[in-house]
Amino acid sequence: MKRFYKEVTVAQTDAGHEVRLDGRPLRTPAKAPLALPKPDLMRAIADEWDAQRENIKPAEMPVTQLASTAIDRIPAQRAEIVRAVAAYAETDLLCYRADHPAELAERQERIWQPLLDWAAVRYSAQLEVHTGIMPKPQPAEACTLLARAVEDLDDMALAGLQNATSALGSLVLALALMEGRISAEEAYAAAQLDETFQIEQWGEDAEAMARRAALRADILATRRFLDLVKV
Repeated sequence: MKRFYKEVTVAQTDAGHEVRLDGRPLRTPAKAPLALPKPDLMRAIADEWDAQRENIKPAEMPVTQLASTAIDRIPAQRAEIVRAVAAYAETDLLCYRADHPAELAERQERIWQPLLDWAAVRYSAQLEVHTGIMPKPQPAEACTLLARAVEDLDDMALAGLQNATSALGSLVLALALMEGRISAEEAYAAAQLDETFQIEQWGEDAEAMARRAALRADILATRRFLDLVKV
């Protein structure tokens, strides 16, 4: 899509704040008003639209996309989304460890275990650690408590957590990112721990490098969105 507007502004309305393109209110892909009582978030969305040049590139507007998801999809599909996000606890990345090589196992223990310990204290949810990659059941009570934490989120935070959980492959990592327990860089490094170890041994091709760069950018943008929705 060609850029069809000249001026991007943020205006205060009865619904909060809205972004306007040449004076016209910005809407979501489902044509819902993109108006929220969060001025910093709306300014970030306005900055994304103002940064577009000749062609509009949605991939370069992650805050806009996440806010639109929160408005268009979360209310209509909340129960389904909560279940899908909470289900990551049943096969959480941090719970599956290598038994060799010893260096990888030590790195997993050092980086992942403190986050599981944090979740056990923060949510009273003690997930069990297993060796290997075959799925094994987690304690039902721990999964229920983590599901409750997901369900308690408002629509904006849930949209961010959903994206973070999918990108990281771990509900515990996503919650730690959302809560500020770890930074976006730390979350990316933890999620990519195994792959980074393999790259250290065998090197990295251009395709893997591009994929990892896109993943890192996604995690950084999601953390920014989660910070903005708290304000």
